[in-house]
Parts: sequence; structure tokens; C-alpha cells
Amino acid sequence: MDDLTGFQRDLLYVIAGADQPSGQDVKDEIETYYSSDINHGRLYPNLDTLVNKGLVEKGQLDRRTNYYAISDEGRQQIEQRREWETQYLDEL
Repeated sequence: MDDLTGFQRDLLYVIAGADQPSGQDVKDEIETYYSSDINHGRLYPNLDTLVNKGLVEKGQLDRRTNYYAISDEGRQQIEQRREWETQYLDEL
């Protein structure tokens, strides 16, 4: 996960916290968190990067709509990241 951007990590967390969200669902959630519009040209290439790295699986809900799901590798990367963060946060 150390080679992901902050935006990609946020996308990964949103996908992990949802049940097979569509790209639009992910977009809506991330726009709420960022309090700004996210264009398709930013969203979908970053989702594709997560898929290509094996952190997220992509499937089809229908002919026009894809869904995203956290992979086992993605879940493991999140757990490792949380362990790393905890070592610093426990000291606060």
C-alpha cells in the first residue's frame, strides 16, 4: 500500500466499507468526504489502478454498471496499514 496515493487509499477504504459499490456509489461517497466534485477522469483511472494491483476486484452489475469489491490482498494491505498507523497513534 506504500505505493498508493492518498486518493487511492481513500478509494480502497470506501470500497472495503461497502457491499460491492458501483463506481457512482464510490464517487458519491468520496465526494462527500472530500467536500468537492471528483470527475470521472480522476476516479476511474484510479479505480483501475487498484484493480490492476490486485487490491480490488471489478465485476458487472449490468451492461452499463460495474461494481467493485475489496480483494483478500486489499483487505490484508488495509490491515497492515492500520497496524503501522497504530504504532504512532497509540503514543498520542
